[in-house]
Amino acid sequence: MNELNLSIRLEEVVKSIPLGAKIADIGSDHAYLPCFAYLNGYISGAVAGEITEGPLQSAIQQVKKTSLTDVIDVRKGNGLEVISPNEVDCITICGMGGTLITMILEEGKAKLEGVKRLVLQPNIGSHHIRSWLIQHNWEIIDEKIIEEDGRMYEIIVAEPGNALAPYNGEVEAGVLMGPILKEKRSSAFTTKWTYELNHLKQIVSQMEQAQSEESKAKLQKLTQDISLIEEALK
Repeated sequence: MNELNLSIRLEEVVKSIPLGAKIADIGSDHAYLPCFAYLNGYISGAVAGEITEGPLQSAIQQVKKTSLTDVIDVRKGNGLEVISPNEVDCITICGMGGTLITMILEEGKAKLEGVKRLVLQPNIGSHHIRSWLIQHNWEIIDEKIIEEDGRMYEIIVAEPGNALAPYNGEVEAGVLMGPILKEKRSSAFTTKWTYELNHLKQIVSQMEQAQSEESKAKLQKLTQDISLIEEALK
């Protein structure tokens, strides 16, 4: 992967950025995403944020190598502290767990002023992100599920709006599996959730003799999730 050839999942992220936007790519690593996005005419400029020194230096060198220092600003900082309110139109956060992405959004929510779109690609735990988006009035306008190198990746695209609009009253199932993904029912979605269903059933069968209140509560939640997944896969 480089500034000319992204992974499938990151290229799909780029395709979800509003044309001509200035973006903040948080956890930018080598800054491949903003470099690719600019060189291919998707964006007008970018802030590439990194908290770790090694990836930060890699990003700086990458931006220099591609002669983009005038349009891509590499900054060191934690999450959204690398930007100011109203500085960017779109924020991309990719390749992290859903819990961490949610934490970045929560801790930096004052910096979201002026942001018109979030494009989020969690590796796991996407339900945490959807719950946060509902709580903060961000409406999911698109979702994608990508299979790459034997792994499933979800992309969540959200804008300020009516957070409950895409759920059609099925909030619990939508938060778990994705309100738009659930409607699209792609082959990747079916593959992922068939696997997850079988995995949850195995866990439940191992827990059925559990006696503690905590275990019983967990068992009840897992049983509910199994019912939601079975309904979605019908």
